[in-house]
Amino acid sequence: MNFSFLLITWQKQYGRHHLPWQVSDPYRVWLSEIMLQQTQVITVLDYYPRFVARFPTVQDLAAAPQDDVLQLWAGLGYYSRARNLHFAAQQVVNDFGGTFPANRVQLESLKGVGRSTAAAICAFAFRLPETILDGNVKRVLCRIFALDGDPSDKAFERDLWAKAESLLPENRADMPAYTQGLMDLGATVCTRSKPRCEVCPMNKMCQALAQDLTAELPRKKAAVAVQQQTLFWLIAQREDGAIWLHKRPQRGIWAGLYCVPTFDSLAQMGEGVTVDELEELPALTHRLTHRLLEIIPYRANTFSGCVNNGIWVLPCDFAAFGMPKPLANLLQNLCTNSVDKGAI
Repeated sequence: MNFSFLLITWQKQYGRHHLPWQVSDPYRVWLSEIMLQQTQVITVLDYYPRFVARFPTVQDLAAAPQDDVLQLWAGLGYYSRARNLHFAAQQVVNDFGGTFPANRVQLESLKGVGRSTAAAICAFAFRLPETILDGNVKRVLCRIFALDGDPSDKAFERDLWAKAESLLPENRADMPAYTQGLMDLGATVCTRSKPRCEVCPMNKMCQALAQDLTAELPRKKAAVAVQQQTLFWLIAQREDGAIWLHKRPQRGIWAGLYCVPTFDSLAQMGEGVTVDELEELPALTHRLTHRLLEIIPYRANTFSGCVNNGIWVLPCDFAAFGMPKPLANLLQNLCTNSVDKGAI
């Protein structure tokens, strides 16, 4: 049987049809695709409606201050996506007259949009015969066609692109169902561990299943060493509970977010500010993609010294500032405890 026919037929009957971004509006398709990069659907389902409500059009997003975008993105992680999203919206407005181009190459000129994301926009919004090739699709192709290679090898990736392009359906009207089918198959059936081969529409043609290779394919990437880094936070708090925050640089960890003063060592903290007393709080850990952070917070009731031109922010206003998730959680706990003790 034809691969695309089987996939489209299966998707229409068993695939996901409830997702709010399953529309033909390129803005909403693009927004969802950026959010779904390295993020689970269940998480995006919480953030996506709020983004659409706050920024219903690409013009609204382009005109918004970056702080507003980062504040709404707070907790979703991989904050470069939010900064790229904002920049790309301005590209659409300034370079394409506010209309998303119906062309994969032009879509790839938008910041943060790679070939697979551009292809998804083309397929869902414009019914164009462009193939996606994310991690789920690579796994599906490697198993069904017993393609054995190094996932990090560029030549092997080119072979996967070629294979994916050869499977596209002839009828452009089928592109949304076909593309969604690829996503659904990889996410719900041909999963990384414990694939549900018994209900897979491709089990009759799957070469990995026939050769008992589903556990081996695709080959696992070489593990990337996780770097450990220790940071020191200065939690400066006034009597009214306000916390001193400053906006981080546009590059590096938590770029563009509001944060408390952050130092690489206690000695560096001492050089930047003068405090009467420091209270060491329990350390916390936070995992980034290839980095494990150990964060040691210190609380000070008074301090002097200008730390990157910050501002005092009351607890009631925290929600208006995009902060790193571990900081937002820490401040919420600190302020809740302060209220319980009658300090605020």
